[in-house]
Parts: sequence; C-alpha cells; structure tokens
Amino acid sequence: MLMGLITPDDGEIRVFGQAIRPGAPVLSRVGAFVEGAGFLPHLSGRENLELYWKATGRPAQDAHIEEALEIAGLGDALARAVRTYSQGMRQRLAIAQAMLGLPDLLILDEPTNGLDPPQIREMRDVMIRYAAQGRTVIVSSHLLSEVEQSCTHLVVMDRGQLVQAGPVGEITGAGDVLLVTLGDTVPDPLVDKIGALPGIGSAVRTEGGLLVRLDGADTTALIGELVRLDVPLTGVGPHRRLEDAFLTLIGGGSA
Repeated sequence: MLMGLITPDDGEIRVFGQAIRPGAPVLSRVGAFVEGAGFLPHLSGRENLELYWKATGRPAQDAHIEEALEIAGLGDALARAVRTYSQGMRQRLAIAQAMLGLPDLLILDEPTNGLDPPQIREMRDVMIRYAAQGRTVIVSSHLLSEVEQSCTHLVVMDRGQLVQAGPVGEITGAGDVLLVTLGDTVPDPLVDKIGALPGIGSAVRTEGGLLVRLDGADTTALIGELVRLDVPLTGVGPHRRLEDAFLTLIGGGSA
C-alpha cells in the first residue's frame, strides 16, 4: 500500500502528506526492498545498479550511486559479477538499489532473511547509518531481537489488526508486562485461568515461567490472585525482551 502496488479496503495511505496512488509523484521519495531483488548474474554489482537506475528514466546525477554504495559497504565486490556474490552481498546490493536516489523513506521487507549472524550485524549497521542521516526506515521483520537492536519505534500487528504502537523501549520496558517465575510447572487450565483474571490481559508460557500482561490490575493484585490460586511462584518482575513482550501483546497466538 505504501508503494501504491495494492489499494486499501478502506481509508487511504499518505506519505509526506500526499496520497499514494500508482504513479504518484511522491513515490520518487520512496525506496523499497521487498522479498529480494532480481539481478543479472553476468553483470557486476555496479552495472546492475546503473542499469536499474537508467530504467527509471530519471537523470543519472540524481541516482547518488556512490553515496548508496558507501552506506551499503560492498567495497571491491562492486566490480565482480553478481553470480559470485554470497547471499549477504546480494542482500546488501539489494539495499543499495533501494537507496538509489537517497529516498526520504526506505521500506525494507525482511532485510536480514537468509543471512548468518555476522551478515545480520552488517545489515543492521547499514540501516542505522542510513537512518542517521535524517531519513526514515520502515522494517518488516519477524526477527524481534534485530528489531529491538535497530529500531526506535514499533508497530505490532496480529492477523491484520493493530495491537500496539510506540517507542520500542516503552513497549519492552512497560510495567504492564511481567515475568512470573515458578518453582514448578503449572497445568494449561491454570495458565488459562490466570489469563482470564480481572485486570489481566493475557498469560503465556515462556522460558522460566509465565509472561503476564496487566490490563488494569497492578502487581500487588496479581500476586494476591496467584497466591489464591496456589500458583508456585518464586518471583514477579518486569520483563524487557521484545520477543516475550510481543507474545503477551498478541496473547500467545501467531502473527
């Protein structure tokens, strides 16, 4: 929708205050990387980017290829045929392609997909460097640990519905997401009963105990209810991992 490829069922999409439609002029300020880019394997990385930009019909001087390549950090590999690239190098070349023209809004769909840990770290650095220049980067990802390390704001979606939005630190550090550590395992019916308590939004299992999201109740009330239910708790405190906060926000379901 942000790129004008599909239309919303209701409402409209606006970018920089302008409505998005196929061919809208404001799309020249948007760069995107969705499910990987197709490159001609016999051409070098630089030749692929030059050919892509030429196909847009925009002036060559507006491409800012050197700036995009510097951010992507591909180095001498640019002169080699793309068929010799590793998966990580192809991903970075795809990001560089999305950065051509230095768009004010960069949309990346699973940019670290298929990368090993060192490559993921490099990709994270690429996104941070680009955003540091005063631009906006929107990332769609299921790798929540990476989101936590690279993003400033988060939108949580579950089955197409908005669950929560705000600064990542606010969502992960909110006092309404608590880790209940247990001295023994508890049966599923008891977990369900905890999640259904008044003032409790959800309760789901996690490593080390239960993650409980408060929805009106406070920590003292929760502890009282757990004791009343004979839950073998050993501690209750805030939990800050984004992955676990995400699970409590969606009630433990899939997204």
